[in-house]
Amino acid sequence: MEPLVFDPVPDIRLIAVDMDGSLLDDEKRIHDDFWPLLDELDRRGIRLCPASGRQYATLRRQFGRDELVYIAENGSYVVQHDEEISSDGLSLAAARAAVEVVRAATHLDLGTVVCGKRSAYVERSDAAFLDQATPYYARLAVVDDLTAVQDDVLKVAVYDFGSAATGAGPLLQPFDALVSGEHWVDVMSPTADKGHALRAVQDALGITAEQTMAFGDYFNDIGMLDAAFYSFAMDNAHPDVRAHARFVAPANTENGVVRTISSVLGLA
Repeated sequence: MEPLVFDPVPDIRLIAVDMDGSLLDDEKRIHDDFWPLLDELDRRGIRLCPASGRQYATLRRQFGRDELVYIAENGSYVVQHDEEISSDGLSLAAARAAVEVVRAATHLDLGTVVCGKRSAYVERSDAAFLDQATPYYARLAVVDDLTAVQDDVLKVAVYDFGSAATGAGPLLQPFDALVSGEHWVDVMSPTADKGHALRAVQDALGITAEQTMAFGDYFNDIGMLDAAFYSFAMDNAHPDVRAHARFVAPANTENGVVRTISSVLGLA
């Protein structure tokens, strides 16, 4: 599909972009055309905000720029210039309870990541699990006991080698867990999500929803789409996510985010 064209060009000041399934293609790559677009956005004073379930350190390494506003850990941690804009963490008691529930679910093939501000922590250290966790956590420590971790916990992420929607998701539903991908489930503060985080960024920068674009494809993006007037579901998005967006962008495999930003801002 072709990206939308707006006339007149809207006054966009902030662009929030989900990573997996949105900016990244199916090989987890950022298109080469993204980097000159990012430079042009910077020249125009438009803030780009990567918004992901990934760790802040991972996003910072991937983009290599301090001036971006990073919504990390599915909205529980927001950082710019290495300074915290907002955080909404999980109590140690809740984190430990979630760890114990996963440990007891021996009928499922699960791996747990306790995500703190300083690092992420795992006690499962086999290659199969670490191959899934390492791309999302640049700072990752293997520990003997996740319930003994001392850090400001942002969330507990659980990887399900089967289907998260039918396995780890229902298992962790008493914690109001969020299915954030085909295999990932996040246990977070009840008030933490990408939408609350994006509103915190808007408040910090003095930018309105009408000056904000957002792109997403999965359930963890719904709040963020609701917080932006120019809300775009990817063409590959889940149908429930598309219902929360005003517009549709070409699929992540078609460089849909970059092409849509260029089209909407009259750069194409």
